[in-house]
Amino acid sequence: MNHMLLVPVLLPLICGALLMTTARSPIKQVRFISVSSIVLLLLSTCYLLFAANTGQIFVYALGNWSAPFGIALVLDRLSALLLVVTAVLAVFVILYAVRGDDQRGGYFHALIQFQLAGINGAFLTGDLFNLFVFFEILLIASYALLLHGLGAARLRAALHYVVLNLIGSSLFLIAAGVFYGVAGTLNMVDLARFVAQAEGDQLYLLEAAGALLMIVFGLKAAFFPLYFWLPRAYASATAPVAALFAIMTKIGLYAILRFSTLVFGAEAGAASGLGTGILWLLALLTVVLAILGAFAANSLTSLLAYLVLVSVGTLLAGIALGSETAISATLFYLIHSTWIIAGLFLLADIIGKQRGDLASGLKVGPRLLNPNLLGASFFLAAIAVSGLPPFSGFFGKVLLLQSAAGAQGWPLWPVLLGSGLVGVIGLSRAGSLIFWRHKKNLSRAPLDKVAFAVTALLLLSSPLLVVFAQPIIAYTDAAAAQVLNVASYLDAMQLKEGL
Repeated sequence: MNHMLLVPVLLPLICGALLMTTARSPIKQVRFISVSSIVLLLLSTCYLLFAANTGQIFVYALGNWSAPFGIALVLDRLSALLLVVTAVLAVFVILYAVRGDDQRGGYFHALIQFQLAGINGAFLTGDLFNLFVFFEILLIASYALLLHGLGAARLRAALHYVVLNLIGSSLFLIAAGVFYGVAGTLNMVDLARFVAQAEGDQLYLLEAAGALLMIVFGLKAAFFPLYFWLPRAYASATAPVAALFAIMTKIGLYAILRFSTLVFGAEAGAASGLGTGILWLLALLTVVLAILGAFAANSLTSLLAYLVLVSVGTLLAGIALGSETAISATLFYLIHSTWIIAGLFLLADIIGKQRGDLASGLKVGPRLLNPNLLGASFFLAAIAVSGLPPFSGFFGKVLLLQSAAGAQGWPLWPVLLGSGLVGVIGLSRAGSLIFWRHKKNLSRAPLDKVAFAVTALLLLSSPLLVVFAQPIIAYTDAAAAQVLNVASYLDAMQLKEGL
């Protein structure tokens, strides 16, 4: 079983390397290799999910070097869930991209594979330095993917994105250096053991390094005041790239959740809950400012980019609350927000192709060829992403609000409910401009039925999450309980001695 932990990283890495050599190969051959690899990735991650659901924490020591001296991959319920969420998203993205978007630039399929290798590695690694390595793999691939299709807007967005992430990478290395200099280890479970025993100057240095890491993760997650790069980058990216990037902010949030519960969790003594109060305030500010940005957006893709930020703030609030019920609700909402916003990016692209030069601009344009079909799809997706019943967004928000009941969590109620109302107004404005107000001329762009079917299936994940809410919530409850049980990770790594 343990060797299966390598598959989510090795499979896309090997496939990406193979696809780098197929520049002159027929496009059908390239697509077959890429799609087959991602389907196999989905099957392997589903297998890992069922294995993790037994409650066992699996540790794979690369080179057979035991922790904390060797590099370890760790599979628990949380990492397995995120692997499956990523793989499902990747299947829909690649099926949409093969309808023509993959030919707008070179090496698209190889870059997608490298991106997936970096994302999966970040979710599986149990080592801080290798978290940095996998961050760099996915970031380098994302730099090129952001430029896919070229264009001045993409070039400007990519430049800002690259510069900010280079700064973030430098800060990451500084923080990792401090952790290693003080603790003599970068294994995250071993760091948890060391932080629990640290005191005096050692503790202050560890807290400073932890705070620096939270800034780095905040840049990846894109919450206030570190989110200004995201709207332009996501709005200018091609639809499959923007849809795949829906999981990117979740990597930063995952890292925050992992560090705040493992390294600086309840067993960390004086360092317990490092930065939680600040994260709570930043989460609320992110939701408020992001929904105002969505309301003022001048294009549908910009509106969706700001909705990504709204989901980031909502998820960060659940992480900051830190309770088992809050983390469980956060995980359910993470699944919903990732898939539905990704589906909306694909739907926005289909709508934009029927609007000619206006694309996703929120201005009066030509009458669409398929207004009823696209309008109904947009309407249902807008309900889901706004958090209105009966779809998964409503269930996710209800779970979060229930977990926030109490003296500390009450501010989340007006923020979350108010942002939902403003989101409904903003999406209604966008829908009325696109579907109800139009010029007399008719769009000549035909509907790609396969691309629409792929998009519709991804958006159908919202009602499916409601139908299967009971087993999904049971899983997220178990995942939240496991994440907060630091002793189980120490046992899995066989590091409990001396705690």
